[in-house]
Amino acid sequence: MSIADWVEQYLGASTPFFIYAILGAIVFVETGILIAFFLPGDSILFAAGLVAATRDDTSIVLLVTVIFVAAFLGDQVGYVLGRKYGRAYLERRSSERIAKMVARAEDFYAKYGWSAVILARFYPWIRTFMPPIAGIGKMNYYKFLAANALGALLWGCGITLLGYYAASIPVLKDSSRGIALFFIVLTIAITIKNYLRSKRD
Repeated sequence: MSIADWVEQYLGASTPFFIYAILGAIVFVETGILIAFFLPGDSILFAAGLVAATRDDTSIVLLVTVIFVAAFLGDQVGYVLGRKYGRAYLERRSSERIAKMVARAEDFYAKYGWSAVILARFYPWIRTFMPPIAGIGKMNYYKFLAANALGALLWGCGITLLGYYAASIPVLKDSSRGIALFFIVLTIAITIKNYLRSKRD
């Protein structure tokens, strides 16, 4: 049984309030707390959409709203932690190697931060570590804010709605892994492209 099937079965027997609460908590923890990087956010969101489509007492509008807010706040917390505590911790180490790493992070986020924050949403593990690293790299707060909001909308709401409509279009449900793989490959390709471009500059 896949994680999506397990979540679908488990949530299907829960009350609407519990569904909203547990999904909001999972999304927030995965995106805002580094120790939760292992959670399969994509599969959980897809399964949540499937559950909402099969229950009359679960509102898809409320569900995607909760997920959007949780995803947005999670990244904001990660960014603040990285900027306030992660940066201070690294600067106290006063290592030349660490100083170079921080400088590279600053340069990267100055050039590609906006698109990187958005695309990282679709890449497992990376979406958890991207916000604190952006904070350490002192990415412009307002750029991060805008990228975070758009990323939360495209990823959180998008994948949940994909699951919701997959209930009536079986081919989408059967192709969910392929769709997720597409986003991962796209993210890697764009990252490599940006890296090669930065080497030429």
